[in-house]
Amino acid sequence: MTDRVQLKRREMTGEAEGGHVALFVPVTSLWARVRSLTGRQGTSADGRAVEISHSVVVRFRNDVKPGDRIIYRGRNLDVVSAADLNGRRAYLSCACSETSFTG
Repeated sequence: MTDRVQLKRREMTGEAEGGHVALFVPVTSLWARVRSLTGRQGTSADGRAVEISHSVVVRFRNDVKPGDRIIYRGRNLDVVSAADLNGRRAYLSCACSETSFTG
């Protein structure tokens, strides 16, 4: 594992106007192996979007779940799923998605 990443957890907080806003609160920094898997272009809302899927492997943790975010070199990777890599609770494999809008 050669990449340094930061794990963030989504917290929903209330606004003064009565709505809710999602904030990502830092949990910890981890060593990981990050690999890009696939990329595709499409449309989202009123613009073009690029979605890239990544595989992130870290030491096993019980607290990583879908909805968390991994920050890798300034890029936001949203955790889609997290599963024990080999059944021995040594490594955790996270499927992540990165979406960027291009106008």
